[in-house]
Amino acid sequence: MTKTKAKSIIEKLSTQFTDKPALNFSTPYQLLVAVILSAQCTDERVNKVTKILFEKYGTPQSLITLSQTELESYIFSCGLYKSKAEHILSATKDILQIYDGQVPNTLADLQKLAGVGRKTANVVYSVAFKGDAIAVDTHVFRVANRIGLAKATNVLNTEKQLMQILDKKDWSRTHHYLIYLGRSFCKSQKPDCASCPINDLCSKNLKR
Repeated sequence: MTKTKAKSIIEKLSTQFTDKPALNFSTPYQLLVAVILSAQCTDERVNKVTKILFEKYGTPQSLITLSQTELESYIFSCGLYKSKAEHILSATKDILQIYDGQVPNTLADLQKLAGVGRKTANVVYSVAFKGDAIAVDTHVFRVANRIGLAKATNVLNTEKQLMQILDKKDWSRTHHYLIYLGRSFCKSQKPDCASCPINDLCSKNLKR
C-alpha cells in the first residue's frame, strides 16, 4: 500500500470516528490503571470498575494502601484479576519510589515500570502526554493487516510497518480509528464489509 492511500484511509476514518479513547480517566495514573485493566476486557466493563475504584483510590498514594487481595476484589470482573492487580501494584510502587508519585512522561521510562508493556506504554504516552506513538492491540493488529496498512505476522512488526507508512503526526489517532473500526465493522469473525466506510480502499475488499 502506498503512503497516499494510507493517508486517504486515515482521513476517511477521521470523519467516522473520534480520536479519543473510550476509557474514562482524569489523570495519567488513572489512564495507566485503566489500560492495564483493559487487556482482554471491554472498555465498558473497565469504566464501570474504575468509576468505583477511583472514587477512593484514584491516586498512586491511595491505591498503594490496598493489598493485592483487596485490589482484586475491586477489579475481579475485568478478568485476569490476579495478574492485573499484581501489575498495577508493582507499577504504582515504582511510580512512588522512583518517579516521586508522577507517571513518567517518556516511552523509555514508562516501559521501565513493573508490569507495563510496550502497548500500555504507547497508549499512556500518546494519550496522556500527547506523544507520537501507535499502540497495537488485538484490534489494531487484526484490522491493520486485514485492510492492508501492514503485512506482518506479529504485533511488533505491525507497529513498525504502521510507523513507516503513516505520517508521525497520525500515529496516535490512527490507533483509535482502527480500534473503533474493528469494533464497529471489521470484526474478527464476521466483518461487515458492505457497510464499512473504507470498503473502497480496503486491500481485502479489492482482492475479491
